[in-house]
Amino acid sequence: MTDRALSVVRSGALTTVQDLGRPGHAHLGVPRSGALDGPAAALVNRLVGNAPEAAVLESTLNGCALRPRSEVTVAVGGAPCRVAVDGRPVAWGAAVRVPAGALLDVGAAVSGVRTYVAVSGGIAVEPVLGSRSTDLLSGLGPPPLTDGTVLPLGRPTQLHARVDVAPQPAPPAELVLRVTPGPRDDWFTPAAVRAFTSRPYRVSAASNRIGLRTEGPALERVLTRELPSEGVVLGAVQVPPDGRPVVFLADHPTTGGYPVIAVVRAADLPAAAQAVPGTPVRFVAVRRR
Repeated sequence: MTDRALSVVRSGALTTVQDLGRPGHAHLGVPRSGALDGPAAALVNRLVGNAPEAAVLESTLNGCALRPRSEVTVAVGGAPCRVAVDGRPVAWGAAVRVPAGALLDVGAAVSGVRTYVAVSGGIAVEPVLGSRSTDLLSGLGPPPLTDGTVLPLGRPTQLHARVDVAPQPAPPAELVLRVTPGPRDDWFTPAAVRAFTSRPYRVSAASNRIGLRTEGPALERVLTRELPSEGVVLGAVQVPPDGRPVVFLADHPTTGGYPVIAVVRAADLPAAAQAVPGTPVRFVAVRRR
């Protein structure tokens, strides 16, 4: 049995393996998936000397606990949290040495939602369609972690970063999402279109990796007939029958039968990954490029 492995002692509420995702398969009905907070995942990989495509762990809200079989270098980033090795506090946002058999405890998020754990060599589960990402919608990739899961690790190829702490953006106090109107904004009343970009919304507790759901003004449709299922993209803002906008995230379906009122700029989506329930949301219309 290889010593390049990681045992899951506490899996937490939801911890999954994520990398850059599997783009390019939408025509097969396969979502992109991948880390919701891409910049946070990329940073922790850099801190431990991993390649950008290396797989990391994405933990939701209450963290996880891991025990390596050999000495590894780890970095924890994304949502700020307490980090300890065998009960001793260690740095968040920096490369940390974890001896063989020691317990790495990644605590609950102090703010934000998703914490990322990179391990030197990367999580080396078997790739599916070129990615090691867990896709909660389609079931592709490894299942969400459970207590007792053993994860294989790759071999380190580079030295870890020599920094005390790497700066990271704070989770948003207000989530500002720039949107390009369309393609189905004409399915809504003029008053609804105005309300969408002028009225306040909040992040719903029903949000997940598939979509960020909102609470706020219901958007009234001028066309109420059914819409044939059509392709939807990352960041599409779909409006279901209750009238509350849903922002599609990494595990979104590739087609949908509700009208898409706008599409969020990709650069604004990582902040959505860290917006806790109740966070104010503001949609800001921008011109088409």
